[in-house]
Amino acid sequence: MNKKLLPWLLLICALGLSSTAAYYSVVGLSIVFAGVAIPVIIMGSFLEISKLVIATYLHNQWKRTYTGLKVYLTLSLIVLSIITSIGIYGLLSKGFQSNITKMEIDSKRVANIEVKKNKFLETKQEYVTEKQNIEGDVSQLREALSTGTTTQYKDRETGQILTVNSSRARKTFEKQLDKALGDKDKISTKIEALNDSITNLEITILDMEVDNEVGNELGVIKAFSELSGWSLQAVANLFILILIFVFDPLAITLVIATNQAFKDLKPIKNMYGEDKIEVEEKKTSEPKYNPLTEHPEDIYIPEPKKETPPPPPKMEGEYSLPDMSHMTPAQQIKFLQTQISIISKSKTPDSYKSKYKTELIKHQIKLKKYQSELENDQKTY
Repeated sequence: MNKKLLPWLLLICALGLSSTAAYYSVVGLSIVFAGVAIPVIIMGSFLEISKLVIATYLHNQWKRTYTGLKVYLTLSLIVLSIITSIGIYGLLSKGFQSNITKMEIDSKRVANIEVKKNKFLETKQEYVTEKQNIEGDVSQLREALSTGTTTQYKDRETGQILTVNSSRARKTFEKQLDKALGDKDKISTKIEALNDSITNLEITILDMEVDNEVGNELGVIKAFSELSGWSLQAVANLFILILIFVFDPLAITLVIATNQAFKDLKPIKNMYGEDKIEVEEKKTSEPKYNPLTEHPEDIYIPEPKKETPPPPPKMEGEYSLPDMSHMTPAQQIKFLQTQISIISKSKTPDSYKSKYKTELIKHQIKLKKYQSELENDQKTY
């Protein structure tokens, strides 16, 4: 992406998200403090602007700001972010509560219709049972009319067992049969009316479920509630908390990122106030052929000269020197310097001191010269 385009995209996103968060926060706080809505809106607006200014200032002037001021501004930024989150929570929770209220009202309406429907079903069942009893009586009466013999039957009105002769039974049976058929027709009509009422109630319930927009809007929350076993209120609070924990912190982070992007976009000045031109360092390519590593036998390296250091002077008496052949030239020089110091502090006459010290100093000079020649010979050209 173009370096000049990225800061402007960050600026648009930062302003959009910050404005949205500020609007939601101010509206939510005015809902929480409904009694003083206008003062809360004014206060919340300036607090939101101050929050963005503090974030920008801390990012740009962090190293130049005193520790106490940095601590106070940082705490203020955190508290303002929490206040913004509270306002957003108030707004979102109000919207959710209104949807929950509508859904509960619709649920109660459906429950009332279900109760009415169940009553109709119970009444229908009673009528069906009564109709079945009448059909049994009608079957007995028709059987009596067909046989023409003495028949005993139970009177529906009095409940007594009646026995009639076949001559009188026909008229009695016919009256009872007509009355039973009439009762059967009435009950059938009532059952049909109840069936129509039950059907209408079921259609009403279906229409309410189809037209229930709130239930459709809360479909994800309801599904998650059924899967987790939590209540709708708990699931909604979880979603709202996740949203507010991302909303305002992301807005502040985008503001800081925008400041950094525009800061990086400015050209770097040199000590004369001119734009500093960045020069890309060219990578030095290693030679493909290195004779020192591939063909070392072709390189002539002179061997160092094998020379022995000059012999030490012959010293007599207490100042005689030990064998120094096992010492390096540097060690011999150091040892001779120690001997010179010892001779200088001794009680020997000055004439002897001067003689011995002169010999040792001359030998030191020879050793130093030998050491420098030896180092030069060890160099490889």
